[in-house]
Amino acid sequence: MTKTAFVTGASSGIGEETVKGLLAAGYVVYAGARRTDRMQALAGAGARLLSLDVTDDASMIAAVETILRDAGRIDVLVNNAGYGSYGALEDVPLDEARRQFDVNIFGLARLTQLLLPTMRAQRSGRIVNVSSIGGKIGEPFGSWYHATKFAVEGLSDSLRMELRQFGIDVIVIQPGAIVTEWNRIAREGLLKQSGDGGYRDSARAYARFMASADEGRLPSPPSVVAKTILKAVQARRPRTRYATGGGAKPILFLRRILSDRAFDSVMLMGARPAKPAA
Repeated sequence: MTKTAFVTGASSGIGEETVKGLLAAGYVVYAGARRTDRMQALAGAGARLLSLDVTDDASMIAAVETILRDAGRIDVLVNNAGYGSYGALEDVPLDEARRQFDVNIFGLARLTQLLLPTMRAQRSGRIVNVSSIGGKIGEPFGSWYHATKFAVEGLSDSLRMELRQFGIDVIVIQPGAIVTEWNRIAREGLLKQSGDGGYRDSARAYARFMASADEGRLPSPPSVVAKTILKAVQARRPRTRYATGGGAKPILFLRRILSDRAFDSVMLMGARPAKPAA
């Protein structure tokens, strides 16, 4: 029996590479994103494209109805859509904070709600929630983003226990630094929200640090995460969490062994304004 998968945020980065990996493994793959024009190469590879906005309930309902009408089942849901909203908490308007939650947590939860009746009836399925090492650590200027990823972690843990009785697995993927558009969008948001005003010097310093990290050797290609997702969905008994890519495991190790204040000091190194030249 050919299995069916649905990947959100499929127009670039981790989502795009995950679609490719699932197609190569023989899945029927539905690729969802707002920017369907950027998924034409995926369509050429065999993916079935869906216009999807995870902040729009009608869009999510229509996508799910299309999958179930055409395929009649759903075996894998990869909740990958998301972005990083950065800026000092004091500076970020609550409308933007709500949008961050709408995309990163409420869209994920709503799509899961819509597909669970089918998975329960099948008594099988894999729900893959793409979190981040940011679901286990904090960093300066990332309060709203990290709040959403901590929420993804807690939601996934509770959901895993609820669904065990139906033979449905819930898997958390925790990427580290990955070469995608994410870093650029986060930096631009940080400078927009806090590049001037009371947090200016440290915000600009942290944006420079993020840029240097993105251009260094640490980030992994998104295909690394896609391979981890494929491994998880194909495993007979998948792990509940997979840390993968650019520094993910060493950073999470440091978080476990350091005190809160010691870890804060490590993370704050990137927010130190440059000293003026003598």
